[in-house]
Amino acid sequence: MTHGAIDPSQAARDPDSRARLFYFNGGFFTQGRVRRILDLAGFDLTLGKPGPHDRVAVWGNSPTSGRGAAMGQVTGAPLVYVEDAFLRSIKPGRSGEPPLGLTIDHQRPYFDSSAPSDLEDLLAKAPLDDAALLGRARANMARLAQRRLSKYNDFDTALPPPAPGYVLVIDQSRDDASITLGAGSVAHFREMLVYAQQDHPGAHIVIKAHPDSVAGHRPGHFGPEHLSDRMTLLTDPIPPHTLFEGAVAVYTVSSGMGFEAIMAGHRPVVFGQPFYAGWGLTKDHQPLDRRQRRLTRAQLFAGAMMLYPTWYDPYTDTLCELERVIDALEALTRAHQEDRHGYRAHGVSLWKRPHFQAFFGRSSSVTFGKTEDEASQDTTIALHWASKWKGDDPGPNTRLVEDGFLRSRGLGADLVPPLSLVTDGQGIYYDPSRPSDLETLISNSVTLPLTAEDRATRLIRAITASGLTKYNLTGVTPGFDAQGREVILVPGQVEDDASILKGAADIHTNAELVDAVRRDFPEAFIIYKPHPDVERGLRKGGEPPNADLVARKADPLALIEDCDRVATTTSLLGFEALIRSVPVTCYGRPFYAGWGLTDDRAQQPARRTARPNLAQMAHAVLIDYPRYFDPVTGMPCPPEVVVTRLAMGQVTKSNRANRLLAKLQGLFSGFAPLWRRS
Repeated sequence: MTHGAIDPSQAARDPDSRARLFYFNGGFFTQGRVRRILDLAGFDLTLGKPGPHDRVAVWGNSPTSGRGAAMGQVTGAPLVYVEDAFLRSIKPGRSGEPPLGLTIDHQRPYFDSSAPSDLEDLLAKAPLDDAALLGRARANMARLAQRRLSKYNDFDTALPPPAPGYVLVIDQSRDDASITLGAGSVAHFREMLVYAQQDHPGAHIVIKAHPDSVAGHRPGHFGPEHLSDRMTLLTDPIPPHTLFEGAVAVYTVSSGMGFEAIMAGHRPVVFGQPFYAGWGLTKDHQPLDRRQRRLTRAQLFAGAMMLYPTWYDPYTDTLCELERVIDALEALTRAHQEDRHGYRAHGVSLWKRPHFQAFFGRSSSVTFGKTEDEASQDTTIALHWASKWKGDDPGPNTRLVEDGFLRSRGLGADLVPPLSLVTDGQGIYYDPSRPSDLETLISNSVTLPLTAEDRATRLIRAITASGLTKYNLTGVTPGFDAQGREVILVPGQVEDDASILKGAADIHTNAELVDAVRRDFPEAFIIYKPHPDVERGLRKGGEPPNADLVARKADPLALIEDCDRVATTTSLLGFEALIRSVPVTCYGRPFYAGWGLTDDRAQQPARRTARPNLAQMAHAVLIDYPRYFDPVTGMPCPPEVVVTRLAMGQVTKSNRANRLLAKLQGLFSGFAPLWRRS
């Protein structure tokens, strides 16, 4: 800890170690997330007059920060400078979106170069030589670049960047505190633009406008009047990491994008004195003599992003490490970027529509249509429930939707809303007749970094340790005596389900499947588990097959643990067996077959040539492909959160309103043809 900072764990154990933090900025009263993070960090926010042993909170260098500074001078109470951390949210604070972390500095704001801050002291004096810490730093840097994450993330990844080979000049909001306190001025912006042209004669200059300037909140330093034929003022919301990839050089005064440019491999030219300048990673026009240490990129990142900020996990309401913030921001950003233009949904049952709106409508709206013809008349992306899609390839403005692989506690047929959904722009995962986004992700998973594999491995362990499956149904554990024979579990399927209609090869019924297993494994003890929808009379499952044991209403996980092999046509239980290290024989063409991880008795699509390991496949199936919804916070979330919710039973259940809506839809659907007669 630095300069009188409080250890949050000690504050939680010992209330007397907590500090009273008096505030005179209205934001500390109105911003609940800021108050909560400070509370978890060991501060008791309060109003009144502080004593000499209390502290005064100041929000950076805001217009009202002078009140707190004046009170500190009068009372002798030390100041605590609070600011947003370097990964904040989707939109800037002016939007009202709460931050995912704070910087809490006991000397001055981190962007004030007039004297050292806690951050500068940390970068100058901390060892920053721990191999594990630096390994995490490099992994987090790579992940932020891969996911295109920045401090703010209101970007449109579909927008084309400028042609590569340009010089990137970063504008900032006029009179921003990071400029005035970072030894910058209007003159430095003019100087920066001149140097960019002189240093790179003939190169195109791209001036990146600040989002606040684009939104009209605060003016920047450059406008159309400053442009020449070789300049472009970029106002499109393109991710900074995308811009860094096409830039041959980066110029800034004190923008936080300069720090991100360092992480992206650039050595930016800096005209002010931001916190990241002076450590040997920038070309400084105003060197700070007191910053003599030379840091690597990983050391700078570890200090500024992992040791200095106070990070917050909104799903658990706790302080956390940077990795969990990246998990959260990745899920939130993905949902925002995919949903920002809105959807028109088709083939969605009435009872599912409120959940669809919550799942896909956080950044824009979801409207519901009745026919595919209506989708072609709309400019928004069309979402079609995959099993009701009658077309060929979806096309660029259509996504097919299905339940994800960690769905709920209860069946969709019982009207239990899903906690995960998949959207696919090529096909759908259970249809091997055409490529799908999942198939592409599995093919590409062989190039995942080891840190991504490690995350998938941890997720598998959490799923298996919690005893989770797609539906998480309980049941009886049947006793049996196989008398030393190989035990093979054959999961029954709904015979008219889309996964059978699309993914079966030569075997289409449960009875045919058991007969094939009996033929291929004549000495085995075969356990047949009927599909729960079939057991409840909700779907078609055919005649009971001739198995050694028909395990009715059985616990699927108990059966997997008791068997030596799972044999299936296309059941997801095959994938659930794979991640539990149980061999799987496939008689159909499920998404997990054909990659070298299963014993395949049917011909698989020839395009499945990659050979991922189990962790790589699991990353594609459980992390990259689905999107997840947290029923507690109502926000998009990482898969780890859904695993926790399912394990703790914090899930949405079927309700009477859903059942009533389903009955109404069934009642009125019969009249639809009459409505269309004319």
